[in-house]
Amino acid sequence: MQPTLQSSAPPLARTVIEDDALAAARLAARIDRLPVSRHLWRLVFLISIGGFFEVYDLIFTGYVAPGMAKSGLLQTTTAAFFGMNGIAGFIAATFAGLFIGTFALGWLPDRYGRRSVFTLSLLWYSAGSIAMAFQHTSAGLVLWRFVTGIGVGIEIVTIDSYVTELVPQSMRGRAMAFNQAVMFMAAPVAAILSYWLVPTHMLGLEGWRWVVLVGAVGAVLVWFVRRAVPESPRWLAAHGRVEQSEAIVSGMERDAEAVLRGELPAPAQVLELPAHRRASLAELWRPPYRSRLILLIVFNFCQAIGYYGFANWVPTLLIGQGITVTKSLFYSFVIAVALPVGPVLGMLVADRIERKWLIVSSAFAVIVFGLLFAKGGPVVWLVVLGVLISLAGQMISVCYHAYQAELFPTAVRCRANGIVYSASRVGAMLSGFVIASLLRDFGVTGVFAGITACMVAVMIAIGGFGPRTNGVRLEVLSR
Repeated sequence: MQPTLQSSAPPLARTVIEDDALAAARLAARIDRLPVSRHLWRLVFLISIGGFFEVYDLIFTGYVAPGMAKSGLLQTTTAAFFGMNGIAGFIAATFAGLFIGTFALGWLPDRYGRRSVFTLSLLWYSAGSIAMAFQHTSAGLVLWRFVTGIGVGIEIVTIDSYVTELVPQSMRGRAMAFNQAVMFMAAPVAAILSYWLVPTHMLGLEGWRWVVLVGAVGAVLVWFVRRAVPESPRWLAAHGRVEQSEAIVSGMERDAEAVLRGELPAPAQVLELPAHRRASLAELWRPPYRSRLILLIVFNFCQAIGYYGFANWVPTLLIGQGITVTKSLFYSFVIAVALPVGPVLGMLVADRIERKWLIVSSAFAVIVFGLLFAKGGPVVWLVVLGVLISLAGQMISVCYHAYQAELFPTAVRCRANGIVYSASRVGAMLSGFVIASLLRDFGVTGVFAGITACMVAVMIAIGGFGPRTNGVRLEVLSR
């Protein structure tokens, strides 16, 4: 029986849509039967090194904050809860920009393509960072931090969809874990550069300004490297550009055949067509997408407070346990080494164990290790616990970046990710004020009590209501 589409369009237009939808479905089936190859890993790597500077930007927030406070630009805590001249205000500006980038501009990659918008976001980030590095007032610093965050926010929603759509279903978890491993190599880099540079002055500039400038220059260089990455063939096919998509997929198949030294297995048969060629924003608020949006909004809001409540405050929390500023930056570097290690470990299990249960178990680990950290103890013990908290947090990150990108259709994947990510940006924005308040009134113990509450909410949302995704085709999951 020939599959058909339900539509009110004239017969000729309906036939065109049917042909494009069928071609897109067949191209997706061809991608999903590809074996893992060096070419696919190279594509993921090139996208990931662009994301390296996204993480660099987010991670250095906590490491340069003591230097900004020492210079008098920012205060560690403020009398007002929403004090914008403190570290919390700087963190809030970061995530307010990320919110605008994800929520208001997340539609850009769906409209103009993953590749073009990815390039734009890198250049935006670089320009904003350079401007921020030369500010001499807290107001100017916070303003340009906000502007920079917008570019990073656009990049975040683009990367997850880009990686998810370029690889076959059998390696989605590993590809995202590898992506996170490369990106989070920025964490120890930001930490060690901060350790070296923050206490110094060079060429008339304070050390924290050099930490910011390094990221800006690096992002410009990566823009040239990533020109070798093609547009997402799934996005091209979803937008009727089947010939371009066909050329990209054919190249991927030739590379795979060279690896196998033989013919590829036949793609899965396309038994039926999607109900439409493109999904609309309004459809995201209908079943099954509505429930997915709600649970992911709750998840993103809570995990962001828990994750950034530790990551952005590591040096300050160590100082709160009696460690000096300089030593806290060095120990923070040791803890940051765990950030890329976590995704590497995730590559071993991301496609073997159901992703939703990895998120739940990792959230529980953050609770256990965090409460032990709050009790204090010898420096070595605190660093070990900090590493374990980082590893658990990274496992959550690896899994949910793949998980939420799998749950929505290609035509609106970035927009849907932008909506749910925006909840994470709100949570992260509030995290600075919440952690500063808890630290002031209840100390490190109060900080981790707040983080525990957030991780319990994560466990309930994903464990209780999240669908299973491992090994299921994107086109099946998004229907």
